[in-house]
Amino acid sequence: MEVKIGVQHAPREIVLESGQSAEEVERAVSEALAGKSALLSLVDDHGRKVLVPADRLAYVELGEPTARKVGFSAL
Repeated sequence: MEVKIGVQHAPREIVLESGQSAEEVERAVSEALAGKSALLSLVDDHGRKVLVPADRLAYVELGEPTARKVGFSAL
């Protein structure tokens, strides 16, 4: 799923493809905003960890899960 994260005082947003479900990402964002953790921590499809300070979050946009297309047929 595509996740876009807006960070305060940053001109660009962070965009990553995550294998986590929408519920897992939403839970992590909620915990960060509630003060249970100081950082929002997400893992992308390549195993890289993205850490954003919870007090700098402007917005988090969750996209729909993308199905990977396999094959060589014409569109």
